[in-house]
Amino acid sequence: MEPIAQPLHLRRFDPTPRAVAPAEVNPDATLIFDVRREADFNASGEIIPGALWKNPDRIDAWIGAVPLTLDLVVYCVRGGAVSSQVVDRLRRIGAKARYIEGGLDAWKAAGGRLARK
Repeated sequence: MEPIAQPLHLRRFDPTPRAVAPAEVNPDATLIFDVRREADFNASGEIIPGALWKNPDRIDAWIGAVPLTLDLVVYCVRGGAVSSQVVDRLRRIGAKARYIEGGLDAWKAAGGRLARK
């Protein structure tokens, strides 16, 4: 019996790096989503100026409204699984999304500006 050819599923190549260093983010010129889990967000009194909090556990509720023409940067507490998973989902719909390496902790360590919530 001959093998059956399977369709080839190609993903559109996105040359944009998935991560961005904190020093490369300008909150005055970038759309920023704070995707810290709800408990982490509520426990903190700080946010990157201009950032919009988006609950990562409810991404299906807000992903459809994400602008695909703008550069988007997301961050969580440490730039790990949460922001990486959100970036993966955003890129799948064609968003130009990256996450801050090291998350909010790295942003603060690099001297990034903060705002009170």
